[in-house]
Amino acid sequence: MAESVYKVIELVGTSPESWEQAAKAAVERAAQTLRDLRVGEVVEQDLVIKAGKVEAYRTKVKVSFKFEGA
Repeated sequence: MAESVYKVIELVGTSPESWEQAAKAAVERAAQTLRDLRVGEVVEQDLVIKAGKVEAYRTKVKVSFKFEGA
């Protein structure tokens, strides 16, 4: 098996609907500029609360992608 190197970055996605939608938003946005995303890991979830009501869900996701080149 050839050796590989991966970069891991953290993203924070937001959604007015759910934590799942927030994670999906983060990954899909990152996929627009990063190639070959491999693994995502949800590391934290929180809420934005205003006037006693949930305004947004936030999900922090670590994603990895493979370095290209020789």
